[in-house]
Amino acid sequence: MLPIALNQKTLQHFQTHLRGELILPGDENYDRVRRVWNGSIDRYPALIVRCADVIDVVTTIQFARNQLLPITVRGGGHSAAGYAVSNDGLLVDLSYMKSTWIDPVKGIAQAQAGLTLGEFIHATQMFGLATPVGNVSGTGLAGLTLGGGLGWLMGKYGLTIDNLLSVDIVTADGQVLTASATQYPDLFWGVRGGGGNFGIVTSFEFQLHPVGPVLAGKVVYPMSKAREVLHLYREYTSSAPDELTAYASLMKTRDGLPVIAINLCYYGDLEEGQRIVAPLRKFGSPLADLIRPKSYFKVISLADAGAPAGRSYYEKASTLKQLSDEVIDTIIHYGTTSTSPFSQVLLQHVHGAVSRVSPAETAFALRDEHYSLSILAAWEQGEANAHIAWTHAFWLALEPFASSGVYVNFLGDEGEARLRASYGANYERLVALKNKYDPSNFFHVNQNIKPTVR
Repeated sequence: MLPIALNQKTLQHFQTHLRGELILPGDENYDRVRRVWNGSIDRYPALIVRCADVIDVVTTIQFARNQLLPITVRGGGHSAAGYAVSNDGLLVDLSYMKSTWIDPVKGIAQAQAGLTLGEFIHATQMFGLATPVGNVSGTGLAGLTLGGGLGWLMGKYGLTIDNLLSVDIVTADGQVLTASATQYPDLFWGVRGGGGNFGIVTSFEFQLHPVGPVLAGKVVYPMSKAREVLHLYREYTSSAPDELTAYASLMKTRDGLPVIAINLCYYGDLEEGQRIVAPLRKFGSPLADLIRPKSYFKVISLADAGAPAGRSYYEKASTLKQLSDEVIDTIIHYGTTSTSPFSQVLLQHVHGAVSRVSPAETAFALRDEHYSLSILAAWEQGEANAHIAWTHAFWLALEPFASSGVYVNFLGDEGEARLRASYGANYERLVALKNKYDPSNFFHVNQNIKPTVR
């Protein structure tokens, strides 16, 4: 149902100024386009605008403000929280904006906000280049970047935001700004971890690095060896070089077999990589050794099958400074009692280049070496309550051992205190930016940093 103020004449006038597509409830594509990655999110926007370019974004922001319509923004729509869509609002869909421009000589890429990680890296890898991104190829490049960007190359090259050179952004008052270290540097600081709080980023400029084949994959062990494997993982990551990023995961195979795996990506001399991987291969009796030389594009696609679009998801996360025996015991207890065969537990070792950046240099503040733990409940049918209860119980059991902040891309709707803790000393500076660039809190369906002026 359309808001009362939106009569047919108003909509027609708006549509004539769009280069992209206006989709209304009842239109043929409405139900398909309103859907996001998380199948448990079932929301009905009043309007969907599939923007063709930055002019469409400006036009849509001005229209939404005039009509007093709340907006949401979708790049890839891949967050578990489902902030890309809301009931009765206007969905700004950037998925048509997928242009990529690459200068292989300077090692720079311009990428529009509708790209997925897979689409972006496929384009850069044609030149043997890459920017560090996340772990699932269907993730939206925009959301991943604006939240920080943990991923397989972070030990060597840092977060995605550490390789960001500039952004083109449309602010709440419809201005199109280019923010970088020299232009609007305060805004550039804020978008590197501050999410979509300050405007709609339509284009990103990234530093690229030569990235050829990497040694990547996982060694899989029976769940009965989980304690020994996590002790090995703790020791293994304690001396990991920058070139090595290693995760640990607890899950079930397609056949329903409970397993624990150490997943890794080594970017460097492949012969040296084989030496570094050897302890994992020699430990116990692995069920499978899937570590092979692979393209970086292949690496960011490895987890796709375990996180398909349309499945229902619920996520909680913690930041752990260390993996004590008590933490390991807690992970094993809950990781082996999940309520769905599709649920996963993921530990990511955040280290190297990430931890050599000052927490004050970007809005993203979690710069100390740590482990980011994500508890992802996933199910395909039935009630959500049991799966959500398992996730909460697991998370609560870890809280006595966890730091107060958490990676914002793993946050759900968890309240202002949790968000403040995630930004630490940077939070008040983010509030000042919000006061400057979005004092009316027009961009609020997100991990919202509330302004103090209205």
